[in-house]
Amino acid sequence: MMRVDDLVEAISALQRSDLEAWIRDELVTPRQEAGTLLFTDMERARVRLICTLHYELEIDAETLPVVLSLVDQLYDTRQRLLSLTAAVAAQDHAVQAAIIAAMKRNAGASEADKL
Repeated sequence: MMRVDDLVEAISALQRSDLEAWIRDELVTPRQEAGTLLFTDMERARVRLICTLHYELEIDAETLPVVLSLVDQLYDTRQRLLSLTAAVAAQDHAVQAAIIAAMKRNAGASEADKL
């Protein structure tokens, strides 16, 4: 866990006022313990991502929530896909083959819809 001051010091581009705005806008949600805001590894990574988006890619403050929402959706989808992959891998080979065949049929139907 890392305190606000330590986080601002660790990320050279990070402006404390921006971090405070991101907290206020709930783009990052540090834990609060005994009146001190603490950032988990995940929240620190999110602050670094926001810094890249805002300072390097020059995405404005009004657009950040939209971009972060899309990133969150992508992350959630990836986690679900990993879970599904593990569930399929735990099945016997006949079930795995049936799932793969169904996926190929569905992929083919999707391609046909585009025509």
